[in-house]
Amino acid sequence: MLPRSASLRQGCSTAVRRASGRWWCVLRALAYHVVPPMFRHALQLVTPSCKDSITAKLEFLKKAFQWLDVEVGTAVPRVPSILTFSIDRLRRVSEFLISEVRLDPAYIACSPTLVMHSLERCLMPRYYVLKFLKAHGLLKRDLSYYTAVQMTEKKFMEKFIHPYTEAAPHLAEDYAAACRGEVASTFRFQELRTGLASV
Repeated sequence: MLPRSASLRQGCSTAVRRASGRWWCVLRALAYHVVPPMFRHALQLVTPSCKDSITAKLEFLKKAFQWLDVEVGTAVPRVPSILTFSIDRLRRVSEFLISEVRLDPAYIACSPTLVMHSLERCLMPRYYVLKFLKAHGLLKRDLSYYTAVQMTEKKFMEKFIHPYTEAAPHLAEDYAAACRGEVASTFRFQELRTGLASV
């Protein structure tokens, strides 16, 4: 797991470093640190009628992702729609990213768009493809998981599926099945064919 280092935090937004842990200050900070479309969405969320529910969601984000107050304040202004996600979705995504992918909580806070992707159709299938390729020595470069997740489906297929059709003939089939939700938690690929050089 990456260290929760000072350098990581310094690279993140400082939107709520003066918030003193009060969640309403976090919400007020949205007005100053998001682009106009996201700002308008945030304003729709931050109303008196939903203040309690938003506060509860922020508390849950802090617990689920193991974030400090400043890390919550870094992530939420960048993707305010995270506040509309269900508790169950956030819980499952946080457990996968932290326990399975072993990403550092501070890293996730600095790259909160990871949380926006579907767990079943993107985060899990792509992680297991990368894990499989690395385990069999097919990936020599240490490509970040974030980079792979942010790719379009077409680019991901071109880079991580199509080049290995001879070495791993069932890779495309298993990846497609995983994206359809037919593989619960692991890939069960056939044995690699020999003779293909690592890329």
